[in-house]
Amino acid sequence: MTFQESVEYLLSLGNEVSAMKLGLENIRKLVAALGNPQNNFYKVQIAGTNGKGSVCAFLNSICLRAGIRTGMTTSPHLVSVTERVVVNGNAISEDEFARLATRVRETAERLVAAAELDTVPTYFEQVTSVALLAFAEAKVEIAILETGLGGRLDATTAAEAELVAITRIDLDHQAMLGGSLAQIAAEKAAIIHEGSTTVVLPQSKEVEAVIRGRCREVGVEPIWATTNITTVDHIRELDYPIFTSSFKTAKRSYPKVDLGLIGRHQAENASVAIALAESLGDAGFDISDFEICTGLETAEHPGRLSFAGCGRFLLDGAHNIGGARSLAAFLKESIARPVTMVFGAMGDKDVSQIAEVLFPLASHLVLTRPANSRAAAPSDLAKMIPDAFKGTLHISDSCSAALQVADSVTSDSGLIVITGSLYLVGEALSIIRADA
Repeated sequence: MTFQESVEYLLSLGNEVSAMKLGLENIRKLVAALGNPQNNFYKVQIAGTNGKGSVCAFLNSICLRAGIRTGMTTSPHLVSVTERVVVNGNAISEDEFARLATRVRETAERLVAAAELDTVPTYFEQVTSVALLAFAEAKVEIAILETGLGGRLDATTAAEAELVAITRIDLDHQAMLGGSLAQIAAEKAAIIHEGSTTVVLPQSKEVEAVIRGRCREVGVEPIWATTNITTVDHIRELDYPIFTSSFKTAKRSYPKVDLGLIGRHQAENASVAIALAESLGDAGFDISDFEICTGLETAEHPGRLSFAGCGRFLLDGAHNIGGARSLAAFLKESIARPVTMVFGAMGDKDVSQIAEVLFPLASHLVLTRPANSRAAAPSDLAKMIPDAFKGTLHISDSCSAALQVADSVTSDSGLIVITGSLYLVGEALSIIRADA
């Protein structure tokens, strides 16, 4: 297959979420037929509702600063599916992706033809397999795996990572993971297995009780990320604050780190990355305190509280209530400019809660629809506008049209915030880059 053919084939397997088949049997048989590439490197798996992508970005940056050959797979992508397969800080090429996707497809179809699999593996299972193959071929030393959905039955869990981490857990994907925090925590804590080194972010008693129970069940003593964090801020270019954090763990101190990722909430994500880096040191990888600090300072995570278009746009995939609260806190604390908000979401999200938190912060609100079959109609989103919203409402049926409206109603000193769905953020980022 060419790259375009590989993309079209993967899309033909159905929407990544709505067509998802949670379970490990297919992915285990598929990677076994591919030679179990995951057995060629040390693996770190990160699960959680919010922050797992940021922890991946922080840890990947630390490993690169330490000169460790590293692979990373995260989801979803923003512009190109190749973003999901990163080797030494760079996405693999389209040709490389197409070659590996062809191999995975042929292997999967052969297994189905031989009745070893009942169905063709899903989009996420096949892309995860592509990533594992790419990492093995590149001879990475460490692979960083962001869990796609949940944990217990997610394709990345089949890799059986030696080091696992749990970030902030909140309500999201309740239809698949359960309606309570305890149920969701149980799904995510299932990545903790016998023999794994386990890092956990301290959080609510309800969630911690579930995680502690899982650790007891498999005989693991969790490592709790430090809460001994001091954070101050100072202003840099674009008139937003950089948060300088100091961390003190049981082993070391990391003073005055200017975090590369924006937002006060990133300090807790950085604390998880620090605990993971220290655990990698215990596992025999050479990572210095200086490399940990430098990695935290140089980390990048596009589409998550990131500026674009010379500071005119702020992009953040705040697709659940926890993410919305973090974005709202940043806007209230750090942005003095008038805000135009471009918002789109998937139809399975509880938009009413997100709307209550975010929409009142906007002078202009542009509701739109990402180019995704699961996207909610803007007219449906408009029914969820809270009474606290006192701005001007605009409706657009596409991301490109929404950006045009936002640009026309926003003053030169204003800020256009694009949020609600990472699919919308990805579309917008592609348009902004093309117009640059």
